Amino acid sequence: MTEKAKAPGHGKPLLFIFITVALNSIGIGLIMPVMPDLLLELAPSVEDATIGAAAWWGAWLTAAYAVMQFLMSPTLGNLSDAYGRRPVMLISLLVMGVDYLIMAISPTMALLFVARVIAGAASATFSTANAFVADITPPEKRAQNFGLIGAAFGVGFVLGPAIGGLLGEFGARAPFWAAAALTFANLLFGWFVLPETLRPEKRRPFRLKRSNPIGAGFQMVRRPAVAWMLVALFIYNISHYVYPVVWSYYTKEKFDWTPADIGLSLALVGIGFAVMQGFLIRRIIPRFGEVKTALAGFAADVIALVAVALVTESWMVYALIPLTSFSALVSPAVQGLMSRRVPDDEQGELQGAYSSLASLSFIITPLIMGPLFFAFSDRTEAFYFPGAPFLAAACFSALAILPFVVGQRR
Repeated sequence: MTEKAKAPGHGKPLLFIFITVALNSIGIGLIMPVMPDLLLELAPSVEDATIGAAAWWGAWLTAAYAVMQFLMSPTLGNLSDAYGRRPVMLISLLVMGVDYLIMAISPTMALLFVARVIAGAASATFSTANAFVADITPPEKRAQNFGLIGAAFGVGFVLGPAIGGLLGEFGARAPFWAAAALTFANLLFGWFVLPETLRPEKRRPFRLKRSNPIGAGFQMVRRPAVAWMLVALFIYNISHYVYPVVWSYYTKEKFDWTPADIGLSLALVGIGFAVMQGFLIRRIIPRFGEVKTALAGFAADVIALVAVALVTESWMVYALIPLTSFSALVSPAVQGLMSRRVPDDEQGELQGAYSSLASLSFIITPLIMGPLFFAFSDRTEAFYFPGAPFLAAACFSALAILPFVVGQRR
């Protein structure tokens, strides 16, 4: 039996990563319910103090964050292949904690942009966590454990928005202080308990030519099946990111939800994702396989997005959460398929390439969905339809099925 085959899929290292990802996602979810109010507070002019304009500024903030993540993800992924997963993750957490402090005291929109640029440059935690999973898990169980990491994000996403929504009642800045405290606590925890899972003999020298989005992309093109699946996830993420980009503004505009309402809805979505990725995926994938599971997830996503765009009452949003949660199967199933096709010393590079493409999606999504929401959220116009971004997202999700199917035939 090989050492890789004996690597524990459910031991202490995986538990450490689960807790780390959960705590980090709490920090992300904390700030989402208050972003509309914060952006209205920092609006550069009276004309910009509208929910549509806040969504516009929020879209550019998201794009700035994603641009830096796109540029830096391959570098950090390759650094983790060269120097280990542990130092990359801990340094990322340190910078993220500082970023939340900057956001908490930011008096202007400009400084808020600076903070998001810093965060984007350091936000490799999730890609590095996925590389941890590949290090300690046999290939045939990686999809399930990638799902467990997604579940950790979901658990954090349950607690984060709920706490953020409650703290938001005390002011738009309060959740940022809480996010900073949690991130630094997470850093301290990781310093003592997170092990290094990439053995020295499995490391490889850091090469600049492989440590940028173009170089990492060329490396994956050498593996056509992986390249096609990366394209599928890229298009799917353009669709999926409509939720963090538009959700807070959409529900505030359509249903006049408070930060507490927004936080509750996001928390329930997080519960759905955690149940799906942490528990049900371990039954679904062994029975149906990664390919059928991913296709079912794509189909559920398309239907859910169309339905969200057309809802007319608040209760309908909650009724759709189980269907929305089913789409959480897509990423871990496809990641499991891809990770089987690359060697151990390229897992960090694969995750860096995936993270970089996900970041590119996060650049594109706000630049599409933000203006769409802005254009269709003006009640004085004839074509008032704030759900337009979700219909556009459904089209992208349906399109992603094509490259995924092509990848299975290569």
